[in-house]
Amino acid sequence: MRRAYDSSKKIRIQEKMKKIRQCETENEENEDKLSDLPECVILHILSFLDSKHAVQTCVLSTRWKHLWARIPTLILHSSNFSTVKKFAIFVSNILTLRNSSTSLQALNLDRRGDIEPQLLKKILNYICSHNTHLHELGISLRGGSGFILNCVSSCHALTSLKLSLPPRGGHYYFTSEETLFPKSLNLPLLTNLDLANLVFCGGESGCADPFLAFPKLNSLGIRCCKIKDAQILNISSETLVNLAIHYPLEKMKLSYHDTSSKFAKIELSTPSLCTFTFIGSLIQKICGSGLSSVKQVNIDDSHQLYASAGNGLILLSWLLDFANVESFRVTSTTLQILSIVPDLSKVKLHSLCNLKSLVIEMIPFHDGSSSRSIVDALLKKDAAMSSKEVAKLRKTFKARLEPPAIPNGIVDFLRQNSPSAEVNIFTDYSDCFNLKQVVI
Repeated sequence: MRRAYDSSKKIRIQEKMKKIRQCETENEENEDKLSDLPECVILHILSFLDSKHAVQTCVLSTRWKHLWARIPTLILHSSNFSTVKKFAIFVSNILTLRNSSTSLQALNLDRRGDIEPQLLKKILNYICSHNTHLHELGISLRGGSGFILNCVSSCHALTSLKLSLPPRGGHYYFTSEETLFPKSLNLPLLTNLDLANLVFCGGESGCADPFLAFPKLNSLGIRCCKIKDAQILNISSETLVNLAIHYPLEKMKLSYHDTSSKFAKIELSTPSLCTFTFIGSLIQKICGSGLSSVKQVNIDDSHQLYASAGNGLILLSWLLDFANVESFRVTSTTLQILSIVPDLSKVKLHSLCNLKSLVIEMIPFHDGSSSRSIVDALLKKDAAMSSKEVAKLRKTFKARLEPPAIPNGIVDFLRQNSPSAEVNIFTDYSDCFNLKQVVI
């Protein structure tokens, strides 16, 4: 029995050793496959990694030990570090040890807060001394905006620029810490521009027109920006194809006693505009001829806290300019706000004639005030409703239920000039909506 046990144990050990050797062989083969890749391909793959993770690949093999130092991109995100001090040490070291002969093609700095002045100075000095081939630059942090913009102005090879420079403490009124976007930047090759938490300054005409200096601008994003000394933001570009506006453009309040209108107008002169995206409350007035060329529209007002007929009228004014739209994506809350426009069913659209696709995303209201304000607005239209419809609305309001997810007749209203347009409805809130019960 003892010999049989020993023999069985020996066989099991041999089988385990065989499996281990097979795994080692497979690992060697995989390592060989990776090692067979040209260095330029490996560097290209590594360029998509956060710099912290890219540096960690130095332990893989001897060949990888110094590859990270020749990566043409730097992605420096403080969220990947447990403390600000560790982030600062890492950034300082990588700037010092990076191969000086390797061109810097892209840099993305995301601090998500204040940054130590000496560290920022070191980063900006590095950018300025390696900006000959720098095509992509992204900076998101608080403080030091003046130094940052001076650095940006020296990067004439940039094709993509992303800036988010909120003031320290998030001041509501204008302070010296607000970041003023330069009236002109000499960036002749710039095609993509994404701006957040900046202030556009106007001139004697009462208008701000900060994008004329970019003759090749293709995509523009504006997020949580404001305007100072102006009533209108002009977006003038012969080449602009994609425009995204996140949240309405506020006018800078110079004092507590400033009682002028809170939001500025946006005037578009963009004959090549193809895609228009708006996210935020429907209080942004847009004028000009820029919307007439748009073919794809995305509207999301899911964070609207209060709805009125005025919001619906602003949306209707946009719709009237959508002469060439083929794809229209909206949220269910957007359609609910549109439905409270007085006498909407009598409006004859001369737009949306080329509509091919209508996509509706079903989303719930974030609080009860929006849904109640819509029901209130619908009740004000009761003169044009039957007594049965009014009673139904009043019952809905008393029960504190939301109005119909997709208002009756609203889809037909949008498709009145394109009845064959395909309608697709989806939701990420399956616990709130049963798509099989949705009636259009």
